[in-house]
Amino acid sequence: MTTTRRQFLKQSAAAGAIASAPLLWTKSTAFAQEANSRPTVASIGVGGSRGRYNRGGQVARNAAKFGQMVAVCDVDDRHTAEFSEKHFGGKLEKFRDYRELLEKIKPDIVTIGTPDHWHVPIALAALRSGCDVYCEKPLTLTIDEGIQVRTAVEETGRVFQVGTQQRSENGSKFLKAIALVRSGRLGDKVNAYVAIGGGPKGGPYKGSPAPDDLDWNMWLGPAPKVEYSEERRRMFRWWFEYSGGKMTDWGAHHIDIAQWALGQDDTGPVAVSAGGKFPPLVPDKFNWQAFLSGEATLPSGYNTATEFSIDLKFANGAVLNVNHHYKRDDGTDFGNGILFEGEEGRIFVNRGKLTGKPIDELTDADNKDLDEAVSKLYKGKRPGNHMANFFESVEDRTQPVSDVASHHRTMTSCHLCNIALMLGRDLKWDPRAEKFVGDEQAQALASRQSRKV
Repeated sequence: MTTTRRQFLKQSAAAGAIASAPLLWTKSTAFAQEANSRPTVASIGVGGSRGRYNRGGQVARNAAKFGQMVAVCDVDDRHTAEFSEKHFGGKLEKFRDYRELLEKIKPDIVTIGTPDHWHVPIALAALRSGCDVYCEKPLTLTIDEGIQVRTAVEETGRVFQVGTQQRSENGSKFLKAIALVRSGRLGDKVNAYVAIGGGPKGGPYKGSPAPDDLDWNMWLGPAPKVEYSEERRRMFRWWFEYSGGKMTDWGAHHIDIAQWALGQDDTGPVAVSAGGKFPPLVPDKFNWQAFLSGEATLPSGYNTATEFSIDLKFANGAVLNVNHHYKRDDGTDFGNGILFEGEEGRIFVNRGKLTGKPIDELTDADNKDLDEAVSKLYKGKRPGNHMANFFESVEDRTQPVSDVASHHRTMTSCHLCNIALMLGRDLKWDPRAEKFVGDEQAQALASRQSRKV
């Protein structure tokens, strides 16, 4: 990248240029740049008018502010056409199959915004094709997938950012909360209480023919082959075949921040206990292993947990409590956010606020120290723009703030929560070996068979 580009990246991050900032690299200027002046970008999974979760398209457009968008891939032809025409003047090469894109285009960077069950297969192919990768959260569908992609990043040396933007944005509220907890101001023994909202109930839904311009078989990909239904495609987050419910949705954000603050982002819990509810179409004591291996079926409807209260316990005695809604007798009551509580005080943080007596009591000198601690957490760079952090890391060949290794540990905890809910019993986990202790049934749920397409 040119000196001007390097300066732009640093200025963007320093200014905290988030999605609301002016689009400095518009569709009219993106293609006017000299071809070799910026890294080429291809976006896989962008959503559109027939989608429900269209974050992939927003991520791709953010990447286009820093790189040269050259290609788009989606199993829905309408979505590829919309993305290319609306945002890039119809100049992008369009693909249905990411493998063809990687072989023909050979982009420098790939963004991935597909449904969750496609994240790792596409990421592995992109890494092995020599691409740096920005992948939406949650990165993984299983614990084993996290091990696979972490290994691939280590082997290829590529730069990989996961889209957990709370590590960069939201006015640094989460970074300040982490720094405060790690400073000891709340005491030496701190626990975290997380609320991420409950999952919905829905179904059973009737099947129907897939639209002619949608490759339904490719959409299903590694998941079991089933009849098309619009609800299954649009609301994939509430189906274990493709995602993990609220646990891998908001949990991927808040559990990530909580583990980082508790100093557990490079290890993991040693035990998990869980209680909760599933939608009515899931029978009691259901055999989830048989279902996820294709040997059992459920009615076509939402099957992820609707309510839950889960304790993740760490070797140092800390507890991370995960709930659909957190409430207790002292008046504490919240539906989304993180409460950190120690013997010396407590603070609360979500995307809207950072509150608590320890925050109110900070002096100017304390705030200066806190800013320095935030800078260290952010690897010496200035937070503010998650995509800018990725492109800076692409330039200097360092791993960004939401690297694969730490996110894999976050997702392991999310998957542990879901597995404990499925089995309905306490589980022991060895974070060093990354295996369940003395529980073959739980271990079988750490991975799953993939259908070939």
